[in-house]
Amino acid sequence: ELMSEYQYYEFQAIDRPLSEKEMSELRAYSSRARITPTSFINDYSWGNFRGDEDGWMEKYFDAFLYVANWGTRVLKLRLPSRLLDLETARLYCPGKRKSPREKNGKVILTFVSDDEGGGEWVEGEGWLSSLISVRAELARGDKRSLYLGWLHCAQSGELDDEDVEPPVPPGLGQLSASLESLVKYLRIDEDLVDVAAQTSRPMVDVRGKQEEIRKWVGKLPADEKDAVLTRLIAGEDVSSATELLRRFIREYDQENQGAAEEPRRRIVGELLRSAKELAEQRRQLAAKKAAEEKARREREAAILRVKHLDQIGGREPELWNEVENLILTKQPKSYDSAVELLMDLHDLAARDGKSDEFRTRLNAICVTHARKPSLIERLRKAGL
Repeated sequence: ELMSEYQYYEFQAIDRPLSEKEMSELRAYSSRARITPTSFINDYSWGNFRGDEDGWMEKYFDAFLYVANWGTRVLKLRLPSRLLDLETARLYCPGKRKSPREKNGKVILTFVSDDEGGGEWVEGEGWLSSLISVRAELARGDKRSLYLGWLHCAQSGELDDEDVEPPVPPGLGQLSASLESLVKYLRIDEDLVDVAAQTSRPMVDVRGKQEEIRKWVGKLPADEKDAVLTRLIAGEDVSSATELLRRFIREYDQENQGAAEEPRRRIVGELLRSAKELAEQRRQLAAKKAAEEKARREREAAILRVKHLDQIGGREPELWNEVENLILTKQPKSYDSAVELLMDLHDLAARDGKSDEFRTRLNAICVTHARKPSLIERLRKAGL
């Protein structure tokens, strides 16, 4: 393979650390990679990665990120299938490249963004730490990242215009920091996200629902609660608490939104058209604001100009003398100052109906100093 300019690989183990044996297995693939019990990080300016991303995700890791300077970006996430079932994942992730798969009771998701123009140079370091919370959100039953992946497929032309969108998850209009990072990482059009979010309900915020949670937990069978607490205290399985949280959110949502009418599902072409219209509205609004701001600045400048002319009015003879003295110095900065004074004299003459007198005196200056090309050029540029 051709050597690359920049490729960045980062793997993270979240649910369990790597053993010494596993770390040794990974070391065989690279002598200079940074390998810890929870990560494998390497970048390549020469040569290529010798491991197998998919194989490593099946065996060792819960998250993977890849960045190449020619515009390719990949994010892979692995979750226990009891927290994310394959059927749900496939509903949101069409296409061969991004098709989710299941292995050893784990579902592996793949997000891919290609920009063949390469775009701006982006370092891989730091991206995964900003995206890693997406996995925890998925584990809690939050499908917003799945929908964003589908939206990226729509934007990239991987779907037909007539394809119908999957169910729009709640909270799409209030993205978390990690989901905002996902939008940036996959280079999803923010206008498209805004349009898609128009039919998204607000999300259930469990932080303000302690009383509801307490009542809900009180109805759970005692042996189920005992089993979850035992596993939590023993540090064996945190995901059981996550499963309970998912159940609470689902049941609370059904109870409170059950009567709400399901929003109409839109097609890809409609979403893309609406995003273009929204972008055009934003451009027009920005242009209007810029024009208003320019007009405001011009009004303020005009007021200041009138004040300035009022202050120097009546001092014309003195100013003409100063112009002559500045020109005689033959210094560029003095020429600039002379031109500024001539602009003042021009505006005073126009205000007082004496433009002909001004023109006569200026022509005399041009004749007298015709062999000063730097001065003459400055006068030309100033429109005098």
